Amino acid sequence: MLFGQSDHMNSVGEGCTDLKREYDQCFNRWFAEKFLKGDRSGDPCTEMFKKYQHCVQKAIKEKDIPIDGVEFMGPNKDKP
Repeated sequence: MLFGQSDHMNSVGEGCTDLKREYDQCFNRWFAEKFLKGDRSGDPCTEMFKKYQHCVQKAIKEKDIPIDGVEFMGPNKDKP
């Protein structure tokens, strides 16, 4: 069983849940059918992830959720 297949966790923003599920399905399919078989060329889910990420960032801002201390998270940031 891959992550997210049996229990679907909703997104932080209700409007982002469908985007999250689409991304989860895309990622799980890519991971199982390509990555685990040695094909590490490209990631077909990148644009879908960016749309989901934008939606989540907007929801966090709208809900005034404090995110202090997590600015180090991300691929281009140095971790403490």
